[in-house]
Amino acid sequence: PGTKADEIREAVAALKAEYDATGRAFSLEEIAGGYQLLTRPAHADIIAKLKKAKADRKLSAAALETLAIIAYKQPIKRVDLEAIRGAQSGELIRALMERNLVKIAGREEIPGAPLQYGTTKEFLDTFGINSLEDLPRPEEVK
Repeated sequence: PGTKADEIREAVAALKAEYDATGRAFSLEEIAGGYQLLTRPAHADIIAKLKKAKADRKLSAAALETLAIIAYKQPIKRVDLEAIRGAQSGELIRALMERNLVKIAGREEIPGAPLQYGTTKEFLDTFGINSLEDLPRPEEVK
C-alpha cells in the first residue's frame, strides 16, 4: 500500500493528464515544491489584460539586483548586501518585503544579532521555479 503522499501524487498526475487530454484552459504544474493550476499560454492575451495593473508595479533595476543578491547569498545581512551593491539597501529590502519576495530569515549569532534576509515561497512562485537550486548558476548568467 502506498503512502498518503503517493496517493496525492497519483491523483494530481491523473488530474493533470485529464486537463491535458481535454484541452482545458488550465494546466496543472509542479512549482515551488507544490502544485499550481496555471492558465495555458493560448490565453495569455486575456491574462495580460487582467494583470496590467500589477505589471505597472515592475521592480526597478536596483530592486532586482538586491533580490538577486539575496537569492544567491541567503541568509545575508544588510551590511553584507550593501557591501556587495556599494549602496544603501534598506528601502529596497523594505519594498521587497512588502511584496513578500524577501523575509527575515533569522539573526546572526554575533554581538548585536543583526537580521539576516532570505527569499520567500512567493519569490519562487513569482519566478516560476521549484527551489533555489533551480536558479541559474552565476557563470550561466550573461
